[in-house]
Amino acid sequence: MNELAVTTTGGETILAKERVDQLGARLRGPLLRATDEGYDECRRIFNAMIDRRPALIVRCLSADDVLHAVRFARDHEALVAVRGGGHGVAGNAVCDGAILIDLSLMKGIRVDPARRIARAEPGLRLAEFDQETQVFGLAAPTGLISNTGIAGLTLGGGVGWLSGLYGLACDNLLSVDIVTADGKLVTASTTENPDLFWGVRGGSGNFGVVTSFEYRLHPVGPVLAGMIAYPYGKAKAFLQAALDVSSNGPDELTMKPVLLTLADGTRAGAANLCYCGQLAEGQRIIRRLRSLGAPLVDSVQPMPYVGVQSMLDAGVPLGNRHYWKSSFVRHPGEQALEVMVDFMARTPSPLTFSYLMRVHGAATRVRPSDTAFAHRANCYDFAIISQWPDAADDERNVAWTRAFFEAMHPHVEQSVYVNNLGEEGDDRVRAAYGPNYDRLAVLKRRYDPTNFFRLNHNVRPAPPAT
Repeated sequence: MNELAVTTTGGETILAKERVDQLGARLRGPLLRATDEGYDECRRIFNAMIDRRPALIVRCLSADDVLHAVRFARDHEALVAVRGGGHGVAGNAVCDGAILIDLSLMKGIRVDPARRIARAEPGLRLAEFDQETQVFGLAAPTGLISNTGIAGLTLGGGVGWLSGLYGLACDNLLSVDIVTADGKLVTASTTENPDLFWGVRGGSGNFGVVTSFEYRLHPVGPVLAGMIAYPYGKAKAFLQAALDVSSNGPDELTMKPVLLTLADGTRAGAANLCYCGQLAEGQRIIRRLRSLGAPLVDSVQPMPYVGVQSMLDAGVPLGNRHYWKSSFVRHPGEQALEVMVDFMARTPSPLTFSYLMRVHGAATRVRPSDTAFAHRANCYDFAIISQWPDAADDERNVAWTRAFFEAMHPHVEQSVYVNNLGEEGDDRVRAAYGPNYDRLAVLKRRYDPTNFFRLNHNVRPAPPAT
């Protein structure tokens, strides 16, 4: 292969073999072309509906590799995709013809238990991060599924089991090292490039490639967690009970009421929960959830925090096709619950589920303007997680999901959690950043005026100031 076609902002450019070889010689990590071993495995991501073929994959081992990749792509005006954990449902982590900057091999982590700080590289997944911090009985708020990457999750906000007690993942960032669009490695914190630090805490991947995250850690010991599920005939009543318990619960309790199909094919109304306080008090608080008769499932028990982070993994296995819809909702009322129960009774895939994840406590005590993540009201993240294994079922599942979401439209906010956002229109991207969008656009103009980092839930640079 003497030449390589690469997609650019204006169409396509042809790279001579010598140029590509020069890049490869500068890297510590491997540089993969379409014919190289490992290329197909590396381009696959969480959502199996996404089947794209980048021109080159730069498998970074260090910040220096990221610098070389960004500078090479910038010099050739090539489109760039950035992959951390590859868990984003929209599939922005990979693009046809682009240069894929793959961070998945960057898995370094250093925990300082005395200062309660962890410095972590962007290739880490939640399970890997938690395993290291829990050695010292510490944790940082992250997400819900252990194979999610820390990078995209944190940059989009990071709602998880500890959000009520300790805030979002982005609220616990102390600093980042980031390669910006001009090919420089800079540090952003409250004292160094504070405007950029504001933007990366909820602004997704719009401002560069983060090569290191510094997190504040908190003591987290055994927690009370698991699922309580009832037959579908009691689904609406149970969801209402779960919402009541959740809405009146303390910061230590995070609840996720859900409609799903159990492993044995039984439809159920359920709640996944985590209580990070005195275990006996947690049992008292959730007592009402066990008052509707004999549950189909009651797995709530004390467990280590790493158990909480993996308890939902089986429900979202790798290899499925995904199509999601999501919005925030302030107060899920009776009519909203009726729509949820009605649609989930006729879902085309038994793997699909729909939930209401509470955002509360410490996550809501941050002002919307303090970080790029603006959605600080006490509310629920409503989501339809449609998944199925066979491409032949794409049309049926997508149509059902859209109909479900349209039926919920009168009951939800326009605002949406960016990490749940699929390939939506500009209005939904604006809704994801909410009142902070215009400020993000001005920041984008400063740090990325050509929109070099555009394969994301994109904030376009504001027009030049007049």
